[in-house]
Amino acid sequence: MFTYPESLVFEISDFFDVIIDWILVNLDGFFDLIRKIIFSIFDATENLLSIIPWFVYVLAVFYLAYRLYNIKTGLMLSSMLLLIGVFGLWEDMIYTLVIVLISVIVSMLIGLPTGILMAKSKRLESILKPTLDAMQTMPSFVYLIPAVMLFGLGKVPAVFATTIYAVPPLIRLTYLGIKSVNKEVVEAGLSFGSTARQMLFKIEIPQSLPTIMTGVNQTTMMAMAMVVISSMIGADGIGSEVLIAIRRLEVGRGIQAGLAIVFLAIVLDRLLQGIALSLERNA
Repeated sequence: MFTYPESLVFEISDFFDVIIDWILVNLDGFFDLIRKIIFSIFDATENLLSIIPWFVYVLAVFYLAYRLYNIKTGLMLSSMLLLIGVFGLWEDMIYTLVIVLISVIVSMLIGLPTGILMAKSKRLESILKPTLDAMQTMPSFVYLIPAVMLFGLGKVPAVFATTIYAVPPLIRLTYLGIKSVNKEVVEAGLSFGSTARQMLFKIEIPQSLPTIMTGVNQTTMMAMAMVVISSMIGADGIGSEVLIAIRRLEVGRGIQAGLAIVFLAIVLDRLLQGIALSLERNA
């Protein structure tokens, strides 16, 4: 009476296993092509970022923070970036930054048009809202399973899992930004005979740009949250240092790597927030 009856148990895990097996058999060539493309882009981006001298990054962060905020914030953020190098994690930071950068760019390519279409279509909105709810409440470890099955271990599945985990906030905030555009501005554009494309690119997107930039900021922070988790499927970077510290119970090493992740996240967060605020002031 107090035990759930076995006759009512129906596991859906077998259903998803069948789908994944079918994909692996029939679409292996397609995912192999994606793997090669992401691998090439990753290596090219890492090589590009690696040839830039370390002090250029520090000076660039200082200058951007100074222009967006003040000299105090510039000194604070550039000092945080410098400390990552002092910890001996500069190369790991570059690797982590490449994962975040590629994931955010791919998220933008997916999230921006999807959010716009969601704002324009009631039917798509009704489909995507519960889908995004599910994606944002799904445990992040779950995204590692299909990533590993489709792409194996290493940097490629890390980018794939990070992108899928990070894209929902950008879709939501792009949708919110487009829907929140002042109706009077829209009506003024229509009264002057603007086409749908002109309305989108000259009125709606510029008006919603601060909200969209907030979405980019949130997506970047979500990508940073996957850094340690991605190390569990063979990705290097700062996250792998945390994983090694956990395995070896090296508290100091773990704290040092954790601080490096926090510093990098703060630098990215403050710079993106500053850009969003600047766009909002100029809107």
